[in-house]
Amino acid sequence: MRRRTMGSLAAVAVAASSLAVGCRNDPAAGTAAGEDRAATRQVRVAPTRVGTLPRVVTVSGTLAAEDQVALGMKVAGRLSEIAVDLGSRVARGQALARLVSTDFELRVSQAQAALQQARSRLGLAPGAADDVVDPDETPLVRQARAVLNEARLGLDRVHRLMDDQLVSRAQVDAAEAAFAVAEGRYQDAQEEILNRQAVLAQRRTELELARQQLTDSVLHAPFEGAVRERHASPGQFVAAGEPVVTLVRVHPLRLRLAVPERDSAGLRAGQEVRLTVEGDERPRTGRVARLSPAITETSRTLMVEAEVPNPDGALRPGAFASAQIVTTADQPVILVPASSIITFAGIEKVLVVVDGKTVEKRVRTGRRAESQVEILEGLEAGEDVVVEPGDLAGGQAVAVVD
Repeated sequence: MRRRTMGSLAAVAVAASSLAVGCRNDPAAGTAAGEDRAATRQVRVAPTRVGTLPRVVTVSGTLAAEDQVALGMKVAGRLSEIAVDLGSRVARGQALARLVSTDFELRVSQAQAALQQARSRLGLAPGAADDVVDPDETPLVRQARAVLNEARLGLDRVHRLMDDQLVSRAQVDAAEAAFAVAEGRYQDAQEEILNRQAVLAQRRTELELARQQLTDSVLHAPFEGAVRERHASPGQFVAAGEPVVTLVRVHPLRLRLAVPERDSAGLRAGQEVRLTVEGDERPRTGRVARLSPAITETSRTLMVEAEVPNPDGALRPGAFASAQIVTTADQPVILVPASSIITFAGIEKVLVVVDGKTVEKRVRTGRRAESQVEILEGLEAGEDVVVEPGDLAGGQAVAVVD
């Protein structure tokens, strides 16, 4: 009995020894162990955190000039000079074009001569600046008054002689008629002086008009801006009001935005607008200046205008712009690193580590701020997400490293 027990123990020992030797010599067993160790990936994680981002309304629009006007001459004439061309920057009041001034200068001289003639008829000195005159002191009225006084005295004499029956009735009637004629001429002289005063005022107005036409023969810029288009050339005859150049004000610019009705409730004048334009990635800022009082029924949008500073003239009217209207400055949101977002077939997800393995979570993202992305749905604050997951999939074993 004892010998059978000892034999059994020896057999077990030999079998165990043989199994150990077999395992050491089996290459397949070693490979499986190595694959188990390699399946555990080392990853870095970052916690989701609560941060602040501005709430914005993202829209696109078009930059427009603050003012744009087709400038023309107020008077007709032949162009002698155009001092600007396409793209020329001009200051307010700068001369843009001139007409041949000969005709206008002659009209000024003609009006000056007519004015001097009117002054002379009123007895005003040539060099006097005052046009005020006392009608009773003019030669015409003084002469008529003298005739009237003479007629009055003659009538008085005839009446006295008539009382003494020294003159006939016919002589009395003649004296009375002479007095009536003299009185009428005196009134006519006074009215003539008033008429000459009116003519003097008319001549002075004509002189001012001629001088104004001479001034209007030069086209001036009504505001600071740039020439968008030149419509005429020197030597061309232009009618009054015919466009010569088109001028636009490029500082500031108007950004016209059509905001969807669902996003229009929080818009207010004075809110910040951040924008970029095609071909210029530099961020620009402006302010909401005007809001339409009504929603456009056909497109269900609200027209909004923002003022965008453009002192260097780098922005051009007509350019397409992408804009964000900041409706709330600081709003608490959940943020994750942008490198943790996996996008496939339009679906966004992240990987979190649970019990040493990765777990996929589908998320909905919002705004981006530098290297951070807003999470609208799918994660809570404090959860650890895998940074730069690469080809890592859900369910894989991972080891978190710093």
